[in-house]
Amino acid sequence: MHPAEPETARPAVRGTSQEREKHVKTHFETLGVSPDLAAALAADGITEAFPIQSLALPDALAGRDVCGKAKTGSGKTLAFGLPLLERVSKASAGHPTGLVLVPTRELAKQVRGVLAPLGKVRSRRCRAVYGGVPADKQIRSLATGVDVVVGTPGRIIDLVAQGHMALDAVEVLVVDEADRMADMGFMPQVQKILYRITGPHQTMLFSATLDGAVDRLVKRYLTDPVFHEVVSPEVTVDAMDHHFFLVHQMDKVRVAAAIARGAGRTLIFTRTKRGADRLVEQLRREGIRAGAIHGDLRQSARERALADFASGKLPTLVATDVAARGIHIDDVDVVVHYDPPEDEKAYLHRSGRTARAGAAGVTVTLQLWNQENEIRVIQRRLRLEEPIVEIFSNDPRLGELSSGVGATGAAVAG
Repeated sequence: MHPAEPETARPAVRGTSQEREKHVKTHFETLGVSPDLAAALAADGITEAFPIQSLALPDALAGRDVCGKAKTGSGKTLAFGLPLLERVSKASAGHPTGLVLVPTRELAKQVRGVLAPLGKVRSRRCRAVYGGVPADKQIRSLATGVDVVVGTPGRIIDLVAQGHMALDAVEVLVVDEADRMADMGFMPQVQKILYRITGPHQTMLFSATLDGAVDRLVKRYLTDPVFHEVVSPEVTVDAMDHHFFLVHQMDKVRVAAAIARGAGRTLIFTRTKRGADRLVEQLRREGIRAGAIHGDLRQSARERALADFASGKLPTLVATDVAARGIHIDDVDVVVHYDPPEDEKAYLHRSGRTARAGAAGVTVTLQLWNQENEIRVIQRRLRLEEPIVEIFSNDPRLGELSSGVGATGAAVAG
């Protein structure tokens, strides 16, 4: 599984032999990042900044409140992480000086994974805190002194309420993926945390959208913020091959199994947690190695399933919509809407998992006879003209979808 943002390697800085004899500033240093942190990045091959980093770093390093509009994958972890590590002082036990709010457990671990190695350069300890696991280890870590806490709102509120952590020393606050916080119903918890940070502090907020609840948050809690936006390519219907299959209830599981059997990595969406568990059991009976992620699973089980899926050990993952928000895995061959999505936005969000990093993707929607109207509405809103094709599990072309064979509904229809 990839980090929250793919801080990918960049080619080393080149120059004349005379230039190489003296210290050559990396792109990050020209933006104001200190040489020690820039050197740590360069050691990992990172010498050129992403657009959001080039825009946000000078203002963030100067202590300005920053509001960044950028999507996941744009490099914003370093855009807020470097200024945070530059500016926070050493914390006392239970009184972190840096706080990063994220919407999911998986994202908390991913962001911490990016910041922790850089924090060591500055002798700053980073810790991820999130629900779904016992709090004992997190509490013990806080008691020994953690400078930067990366966590989900619910667990942070619990730790504060129980007296294990205080927010009075926070110097730099980051709200990451604020739009997803709002979508998942966490905004009241986020506001409760922000309300309790009363000392002087810098606030950085990053979000894919800046309307509605996010806009209200910016207006209330950021002081004279500077706005930076990176226009990212939207996930569009043109970036994928779409298939809409009319299946029969008794044959539906076998159709899904036939698709998964022919793909290297398949992500299947269900609407309910119980439905996800049931489908995993049914797929396993069909000989498909499958696992599930949803909110009722233990955190260790979720992490194991995600890790196995990312590595290819588990070729098929069944997920609910909310649980899948923390998944950032490239090279998904096929996305299957086992249960039709609620609307066109959910369709794009799910389907976009198979059209990442500029790659084309394949998405399949399975429809029962009584679900045609809701599928037609989604198609009409997205201007998709692919036919709804009746298909059975013994059709060999189901196993060839990810290879591009039968790339249109008409082709599958024969």
